[in-house]
Amino acid sequence: MNATTFAVLQKEKKDLATLPGTIKFEEQLISLAGKVGHLLEDFSAGRIATNGDVISADLVEIFRVLISAADDASISLDKAAKFNIIKVLDRWPINRDWPVLFDSRCDEDEQLPRQILLTFKEKEINGKQYVLQQCRGINIGDRLTDNRTEQDDYRFHDVFHLTYAAILGWSPVLRALFKVKRKSNPEIDENQDGARAILIEEGISTWIFNYGVRYGYLENFQSIDYALLKAIREFVKGYEVEERPLWQWEYSILEGFRIFRELREHRGGIVSADLNAHTIQFETLK
Repeated sequence: MNATTFAVLQKEKKDLATLPGTIKFEEQLISLAGKVGHLLEDFSAGRIATNGDVISADLVEIFRVLISAADDASISLDKAAKFNIIKVLDRWPINRDWPVLFDSRCDEDEQLPRQILLTFKEKEINGKQYVLQQCRGINIGDRLTDNRTEQDDYRFHDVFHLTYAAILGWSPVLRALFKVKRKSNPEIDENQDGARAILIEEGISTWIFNYGVRYGYLENFQSIDYALLKAIREFVKGYEVEERPLWQWEYSILEGFRIFRELREHRGGIVSADLNAHTIQFETLK
C-alpha cells in the first residue's frame, strides 16, 4: 500500500489562511468533535482492542471530516503538518544536534573562553551579604547583593550567564566581563555584543529567575512552560541567539537552576563551564 500525504488527500493545494466564520465551517468542526468522541467511546468500551477494523473505520471518518473542514477553511493540512513537526522537533528533537558556536570563526581573542572556571564566594561586608566572583584568582564583575528587601539569593544569579554561555554559546554579559567582544566586526560588536544585547540578557535572567522563585527554584522540574519558552524567543528576536532551538533554552534554564540550587545550599562554590561539551558543573569550595 502506497503512503498517502495530506497534499494528495486534499482536493487542491491551498495556502494557510484565516479561518472563515461561516456556519458550514462551524458545523464541520462540531462534526469532527463528534467523530473523535465516537473513537474515544469505542476505545472506552473495549471495541478497538477486540476488533482492529473499528479503529480503522473511526479514523477514516475523522480524516474525512478533517479534510472537508480544512478545504472549507482554505487550510493546507500538508503545510500545517510540516509546520507542526518543525515546532515539535524545536522542543523535543529526535537527536540533540548542537549547532556551531556563534564565534567559531572569530579570532581566539574574540571568542568566549571554551573552558570557564568561576568561583562564587559569599562574604559579609558592613553587615551585608555579598557574592564575589573570581576567575583564576581575579575578581570578575561587581560584588552583588540581592537588591531586594526580601532576600532570595539573587546575588548568585551570574551563574545563569555562565549557563547561557555553556549551553547556548551566547552571553553578551560574559563577553563584556572577559573583554572578548567581536571588535573586528563593527556590526556584530554593536548589535550582538553591545549594551542593548547585554540588557536583553540581564532582563531574561531576571525574568527567568523570578519565574523559578515562584516554583521552588525549579527543583524536580523536568520541563519548562512552553509559553515561557516562546516568549523568550520573542524577547531575543533580532539577536543571534534567536536561532537557538527551544530545547536548548529549556535545558539551559533547568541546568542553570540546578547549579544555582547548589550555590544556594553551600553558600558558594566553584562552577565550571565547557562550551565545547555544552556542560556546566558544580563543586564545593575547598
